[in-house]
Amino acid sequence: MWRKAPELKLIYVAIDGMGDLPIAELGNKTPLEAANTPHLDFLAKNGKIGLMYTVKKGVAPESDVAVISLLGYDPFKYSTGRGVIEAVGAGLEMKNGDLALRCNFATLGKDREIIDRRVKRTLTTKEALELSDAVNKKVTLESCPATFQFKSTLGHRAVLLFKGATRCLSGKISNSDPAYSYVNGIGEATPDAEMVLKKSEPLEDTEEARNAANLVNEFIEKTHEVWENHPVNKKRAAEGKLKANCVLTRDAGSQLPQFFNISERYKVRFAALSDMQAESGIAHLAGMEASLLPPPSGDLEKDCAIRVKKLLDILPLYDVFYIHLKGPDEPGHDGNCHLKTQIIAAIDTYFFGPLLKEISLKNHIFCVTCDHATPCSHKVHTDTPVPMLISGGKVTDENVSKFSEKTCENGSLGTLDHAYELMPKLMKLLK
Repeated sequence: MWRKAPELKLIYVAIDGMGDLPIAELGNKTPLEAANTPHLDFLAKNGKIGLMYTVKKGVAPESDVAVISLLGYDPFKYSTGRGVIEAVGAGLEMKNGDLALRCNFATLGKDREIIDRRVKRTLTTKEALELSDAVNKKVTLESCPATFQFKSTLGHRAVLLFKGATRCLSGKISNSDPAYSYVNGIGEATPDAEMVLKKSEPLEDTEEARNAANLVNEFIEKTHEVWENHPVNKKRAAEGKLKANCVLTRDAGSQLPQFFNISERYKVRFAALSDMQAESGIAHLAGMEASLLPPPSGDLEKDCAIRVKKLLDILPLYDVFYIHLKGPDEPGHDGNCHLKTQIIAAIDTYFFGPLLKEISLKNHIFCVTCDHATPCSHKVHTDTPVPMLISGGKVTDENVSKFSEKTCENGSLGTLDHAYELMPKLMKLLK
């Protein structure tokens, strides 16, 4: 199955949401450009740089479809919905014909307006588990014979899995979350959307889709009834915090993606490190050795040290390593350009710094990029092309002084129209 182990190993790092646009508050620089990143700059100086549309121009991608593309799969061909990916990543038993959805704990007002899609990012793991348990115990569905499992994953995030008792369900339904549209299996950010809870609608004229939409709408209404006066929310309200009284659903799917086995395709051993269910689920389904890391603690020095140690521990066992680092995305969504700058600098210091002390560019190729841009001015994902660098091995240098969106505009790698074009190019460098 495997060819002889390659002389070079590939360290492929995606920094979630790192891409941005110039910001006046930062002297018309992007957070990456403003951040102190001597190690990324070193890699760029000793390698080649360019830009890349992760899905395609005009599509502001969610992370799942962007990662699918980064790993060499055309998302328009292979994606079957983020819900499916996250259900697998969360350890739920998903089968074709089941219905899986990505969910958010959210705060709903009296007129169905969404006060906050993420409960201000203040929901604790303990609170999320208590609310999940209440729903799983108290909600019964009547619109269609089906069972469900609702599972909190990380922070405000959760997954929902329905299993039809008598027939299959269809993932061809719309989102209740207005922040994202769902077009042909691809989740896209919807800028300037009216923040009102939407009804899920069937996107095809089938009983399977109608049943699926009815189940989702019933679940949302009954969950709101259970959560509105739950002790967790009474306590939060007394403390002046927002209630987690609503579930938002998006990116439904009812079929497992038919990814080719990436290790078999390229005849090298792939491993993936991530702290999110979406990336872990994709890696598992793609035939990679998937390691789900501890969730971020908020201490970047500690979190990066864990990731560096894990990578170094498994370095002798595999040939290609995909590492997904979440850091800069959240301050991008929150519009906090200074925090985003600090996080990028911290990743450079605490992840790339120790790694480059242990790993020689003679025997390793680094590819560093991001899954999408999350500009602080927009607070959502955009279709802005993202920076990328390839360094190490026999890659010749461009001798640039800084790794940034601006320098990458003129890089010799040019601008790739799709991220899935990148993986075959990287594999050729290992030969």
